[in-house]
Amino acid sequence: MSQNTAPPRKPPSSSAAWASGGTLFAGVLMLVTGFMDVFQGIAGIAEDDVYTRVGDYVFKFNLTTWGWIHLILGIVVAVAGFGILKGAEWGRVAGIALASLNLLFQFLFLPYQPWWALFSMAISVFVIWALATDDAYGRDETF
Repeated sequence: MSQNTAPPRKPPSSSAAWASGGTLFAGVLMLVTGFMDVFQGIAGIAEDDVYTRVGDYVFKFNLTTWGWIHLILGIVVAVAGFGILKGAEWGRVAGIALASLNLLFQFLFLPYQPWWALFSMAISVFVIWALATDDAYGRDETF
């Protein structure tokens, strides 16, 4: 008589655990950043005088334009965050691309909300790092 037993599982390494935890956190951060960008966009569209310029910069946009940019980007970032949390490979690729785009747009938004833009830029850098370093992302295999 032979028994069919599964081989014993190896515990994940500490670096794999950090990477998968970072990816989960990156997905949550993408959702939160997306929702915050949607609210920021709504505020820019609703009232054109919500934000005031801190200094005189070379790049200048109308605040209604910024509102629409943040609204559209926020929706797409939130969808990518949901894809990351579901473990979809498109979510990882879209997450890296959209976090890079968000990094660029927040840099351009510095004259209007400098502290929030810097905070959002730091979140985008973490998301890029977490998604780019997780080798086991999207694999459905046991350890």
